[in-house]
Amino acid sequence: MASRRMTHDVAIVGMGCTPFRDHWDRSADDLLVEAVRECVAGVPGLSLDDVDAFWVGTQGSGMSGQTLSRPLRLRGKPVTRVENYCATGSEAFRNAAFAVASGAYDVVMATGVEKLKDSSFSGLTAVWPPADGTDVDWTAPASFSLLAPAYQQAYGLEDADLRSTLTAIAVKNHAHGALNERAQFRSPVTAEAVERAPRIAGPLGVMDCSGVSDGSAAAILVRAEDAYRYTDTPIFLRGMGFVSGSGEGLAADEYDFTTFPEVVQAAGVAYEQAGVTDPATQISLAEVHDCFTPTELVLMEDLGFSERGQGWRDVLDGRYGLGGGLPVNTDGGLKSFGHPIGATGLRMMFEAWTQLRGEAGDRQVPDASLALVQNLGGQPGSCVAFVAVLGRDRDPEYAESASAGATTGTSTGDEGEAA
Repeated sequence: MASRRMTHDVAIVGMGCTPFRDHWDRSADDLLVEAVRECVAGVPGLSLDDVDAFWVGTQGSGMSGQTLSRPLRLRGKPVTRVENYCATGSEAFRNAAFAVASGAYDVVMATGVEKLKDSSFSGLTAVWPPADGTDVDWTAPASFSLLAPAYQQAYGLEDADLRSTLTAIAVKNHAHGALNERAQFRSPVTAEAVERAPRIAGPLGVMDCSGVSDGSAAAILVRAEDAYRYTDTPIFLRGMGFVSGSGEGLAADEYDFTTFPEVVQAAGVAYEQAGVTDPATQISLAEVHDCFTPTELVLMEDLGFSERGQGWRDVLDGRYGLGGGLPVNTDGGLKSFGHPIGATGLRMMFEAWTQLRGEAGDRQVPDASLALVQNLGGQPGSCVAFVAVLGRDRDPEYAESASAGATTGTSTGDEGEAA
């Protein structure tokens, strides 16, 4: 699988993110405007007129690029609307990164938005295309609930150990969210509250599930060599991988519900590009797709943070909490921050951006230098996966080679993708 770096390194020079919560009195337009205004205001001397192209990610809160151009009153600008399940915000970022890295544009913006609370549904909404009737008809909690018993059986956990592990993940992420003024749920929860919550699917209760919310986020990207023209503290994209699964897992009797193969592959691409050989020790913090508590458990092993079958022990030992060896979901994650589909991937980027710039306040990870962002879409057996590694500093070796390539007129290659 190809894993080449892009011709130009990419940097984030500005970001904005609304609070994620029940915005009953605000529209998707309002949320986009707020996120974009904060993003642009953080880059002195830059205006929307200076942005060459835009991407907007949303699952169901708008159609076409006019989802963004209309509320921002953009004229004469290319605006592209993208959607990729719950990885929609990351898809906006990924396409914007490619565009600026190619040299087609100098300054680009990626945005994401979702208004879920205005629907008549309590969960995610989507209009599915007609199918042949063979699709598995189940809810998101039902599909992800299968991860828990599969993990338990594979590694011989007692019922109490599994429940304590899932509970610890929920308690941790709510504790992190309580430190974050933008989070949807800002109250710590007790283990007793998690375990006494009404059951939703299999072993999963209400407190094992991420929140349904409204929100928006935005990022401004430029080529790395131009970054310091815009800010003294840019954040650099060190590696990025994306994989779209074939969906055949749901039709296979032998499908392994203890892993997301797409995540493993996407992480491999991102790690190779970033020069990460031991993620458990090299990554300072991670934002992962904790749509449900067992999802985070499985991801700890898929991303190489824990050995196979040992993730539950690391969770219970506090490795992934603030003050632990590798803090995960320091902003509360989907569990506490909320999950408006089109904005979630960019919200993860926002927390990595905040942490790497040393601006996270009470939840700051000391000496953070590399952050991982992992965004998942779909369901076990049929999903898409995005993984990125962001750095406080630019890769010195690649910066030198890129400079040499520019001097000699040679190309350093472009990023490969997996499909």
